[in-house]
Amino acid sequence: MKKGLKQSLRAVLFLAFAALLLVLSFRGIDFAELWTVMRKANYLWLLPAVAFSILSFIIRARRWILLIEPLGSKPGLASTSHAVVTGYFANMIFPRLGEVAKCAALGKKENIPFDRLVGTMLIERTVDILTVLVLLAVTLIAGSTATGTFLSENVFGPAEEKITSSFGSATVITVIVLLLAITAVVMFFMLRERLSGYPVFKKLYSFSDGLLAGLKSILRLRRRWEFLLLTLLLWVSYFFMSYFPLLCLESTSGLGVEATLFILIIGSFGMAAPVQSGLGAYHWIVSRGMLVAYGIPLEEGLAYATLEHESQMILIAIIGAISLYALFGKKGGKVLSSVVAEKEI
Repeated sequence: MKKGLKQSLRAVLFLAFAALLLVLSFRGIDFAELWTVMRKANYLWLLPAVAFSILSFIIRARRWILLIEPLGSKPGLASTSHAVVTGYFANMIFPRLGEVAKCAALGKKENIPFDRLVGTMLIERTVDILTVLVLLAVTLIAGSTATGTFLSENVFGPAEEKITSSFGSATVITVIVLLLAITAVVMFFMLRERLSGYPVFKKLYSFSDGLLAGLKSILRLRRRWEFLLLTLLLWVSYFFMSYFPLLCLESTSGLGVEATLFILIIGSFGMAAPVQSGLGAYHWIVSRGMLVAYGIPLEEGLAYATLEHESQMILIAIIGAISLYALFGKKGGKVLSSVVAEKEI
C-alpha cells in the first residue's frame, strides 16, 4: 500500500473515531435544552480566553527557543510563534502531526535541521506529561474531592468491582498483578536486545529513551529557571483558558479554582486522545467529569466543552492559516502537504 493512501486511510479512521466519540458524548442529550443553554450563554467571556490562548502560543514559542539555542541556532520569536500555531493547525488535520509540522515549518524557515528540532520536541512532550502528572498529584494530595470522586467512580471503583465480582478478592488479585508486573519488567530488561527487533518495542524504546533524554536535557539547560518560569506561565494561561468559558454559563459561573484545575487535568487527557485536536474525546470526558464531580447536567457540561473547545479550534484555524502564509506565503498549503507526505507520522 502506498504511503500516501495509507496515511489518508489512517486520517479517515481517526476522524471516524472522533465522530464516534462525538456521538457517544451527545447520546441521550436533550438537544432543545442544549440549544437553550447555548443561546443564553454570555459569549463575551470567550474573548479573554482567546487572549490567553494567543499568549500561550507566544510563551510556548519562547520556551521552545530556549531549547533550540543550545543547538547553535536562535530563531526569531515571530517565526517560532508561527511554527507553534502551524503545529496546532496541523493537529486539526491529523493526530500528532502537529509536533512534526512545527519542527518542519521552523526548520524550513530558519534553516535548522529537522532531526535536531525533533529532539527539542521530545523534551517538550516530557515536560507536558510531567506537568499534568504533577497537577494531578497536587490536587489529590490537597484533597480535591472532584478529582478523587471522578477517579473513584470512573477508574478505581469500576476496576475493583469488576475484579471482586470475577475473582472474589481484589487484594489477592492486586498482589498477583503486582508480582506479574515485576516479573514482566525484569523479563523486559533481560530480553531487551532480542525484543528490540520488533516494531512495537522499537517505538516503545524510542519513546522511553526520548523521555529520559528530555529530562537530562532540562537539567543541562543554561537558563532552566527561565524555562521553568515559562512553563508555569504557560499552564497559568491554560488555566484561564479553561476558567473564562465557565463564566459564559449561569450553571457553571460559580465554579472556581478547584473546578478549573479539575477540568484542565481531565481535559488534558481528552486532548491527548488519538483524534484530531481532541475532537469528541474532550467533549465526552469534560461533560461526564463535570456531571460526576459537580452535578452539572450533561447538557450544561457539553455546552461548556463545546464553547471552550470550538472557540479554540476557530482561533487556531484562523491564526493557523495566517501563520502558514506568514512563514511561506502562498506556498504554505504545499509545505504542509509535503510534511504529511514526507515525514513519518
